[in-house]
Amino acid sequence: MLNFVVNAETCTRCGECALDCPVRIIEQPGEGLPYIKPEEEADCMRCQHCLAVCPVGAISILGRDPAQSLPLDPAKLPTLEQMGLLVRGRRTCRRYLDVNVDPDLLSGILAHLCHAPTGVNRQELTLRVIDDKENMRVIREKVLNSVLAAREAGTLPEGAAYLHSVASRFYSKKLDILFRGAPHALIISAPADAPCPEQDVTLALAYFELMANSAGLGTVWWGLLKMALGALPELKPLFGIPDGHVYYAMLFGVPAFRYQRTTQRDGLSPIVRITAP
Repeated sequence: MLNFVVNAETCTRCGECALDCPVRIIEQPGEGLPYIKPEEEADCMRCQHCLAVCPVGAISILGRDPAQSLPLDPAKLPTLEQMGLLVRGRRTCRRYLDVNVDPDLLSGILAHLCHAPTGVNRQELTLRVIDDKENMRVIREKVLNSVLAAREAGTLPEGAAYLHSVASRFYSKKLDILFRGAPHALIISAPADAPCPEQDVTLALAYFELMANSAGLGTVWWGLLKMALGALPELKPLFGIPDGHVYYAMLFGVPAFRYQRTTQRDGLSPIVRITAP
């Protein structure tokens, strides 16, 4: 049941909800109230566009009260210049303070990720977070020790020789290349049968990265985890990653330094205009 409810007293019959419905299941007969036929409810994408687009907040769906939604006041949204500065100033962080991120700050950022776009609005992402630096320390040791043990046993794949080098340097030179000394990690996964799981995971991490940077945190995309788990899949349960899930990860924490200016990359990506033949 979608529980699609229209307030007859406040609805202006403007038709915006019907026009904006991605699957066109909202109907509005003349000056009547918008409605959804029961037999078409299964086609709903549960995107809540109807709730969001209504100028007077007359529509409720899925039990959501429009009065509980945040108003989109243009004056409170970041400007193009501010967003541009955030994007240009975002840098990969590989040096972190040995402190936990404030739990309330982290919870607030993660809560926003429910609004990252997913294919056909399937919303099948699972967020797994290592939110305590001591847990990260234990996990780091288990991963590095597993790499060394696999190399000694001859079970480390040939293509993963770099992992052995990384693990060795951690113990011989205290150089943490695999975990970058980060106190935290976010692993996002989606079932492989989702419409576009790779894109869903990547978009959610990109949203997290920008929000984390706006909050003063540092991040780095954790490609080496993919290498490690590809070579030693028996470590996947350590991160709670189910079989059949597409995943990627990001390290994060309070940076031990601050970049002072943007880099200069304008023009490095060609812009090609497409014109009709």
